[in-house]
Amino acid sequence: MKEKQNPITEDGWSELSRLTAARIALGRAGSSLPCRETLRFALAHAQARDAVHTPLDAAALAGELAADGHRVIDIHSAAGSRAEYLQRPDLGRKLDEASRELLLAEADKDCDLLILIADGLSSRAPAQHAVPLLRELLPRVGKMGLRVGPLLIAREARVALGDEAGEIMGARMTAMLIGERPGLSSPDSLGLYLTAAPRAGRSDAERNCISNVRPDGLPYPLAAFKLAWLIDAALRQATGVGLKDGSTTDPRWAALLERQANLIKS
Repeated sequence: MKEKQNPITEDGWSELSRLTAARIALGRAGSSLPCRETLRFALAHAQARDAVHTPLDAAALAGELAADGHRVIDIHSAAGSRAEYLQRPDLGRKLDEASRELLLAEADKDCDLLILIADGLSSRAPAQHAVPLLRELLPRVGKMGLRVGPLLIAREARVALGDEAGEIMGARMTAMLIGERPGLSSPDSLGLYLTAAPRAGRSDAERNCISNVRPDGLPYPLAAFKLAWLIDAALRQATGVGLKDGSTTDPRWAALLERQANLIKS
């Protein structure tokens, strides 16, 4: 009896696809993609759309942060809805009037570091990753002797919203934890943006960014180490294009990498 032929032509390097979530070695069926890959693409696209359009559950996130002993303030950008936020990026970069008045009236000002947790373009990212990242980061910041202000949960926010908030709060620097634009294999990627001497009108060239923070990307301990390293460096020089990330030259980085490798093996 003749053996049934596989209708799918596999790529010769398909073994590499087991090492990454990137869309590689998809194979083909005739001149088209295999059905399995078409379905996987449709699922990934739906997950990316959901990440953008699903609102951040700020109450649930605030509850998690409060359970860890943090004081939380809920703020909102000038974008009145998700649709307006997507169509008017400029509104996502400034506070609405109620949030501005709330921060102006805040008594706990003049901190060394103000941390904002924002929905950005993926509400999944802060919902899943902000709390475990902060559990890694804040002990490192505490060892530096820096005072951290109340945590701000920012909805319908762009990165530059932290500039106005930081200026009002008299912060020495801000760290924005924000959902990044989702990709077809990463709908939950968190970005970290550090800005020294925040004030309205800062440009992106005056910030440092750490991207793809998530278990399948840059794990929490490594991301926290990098951000803490940059915070320490920013105490002596301004953030932005002049501040280069030298965290990987620190001897403690190699120890962290080894620990992560051991966790994966176990």
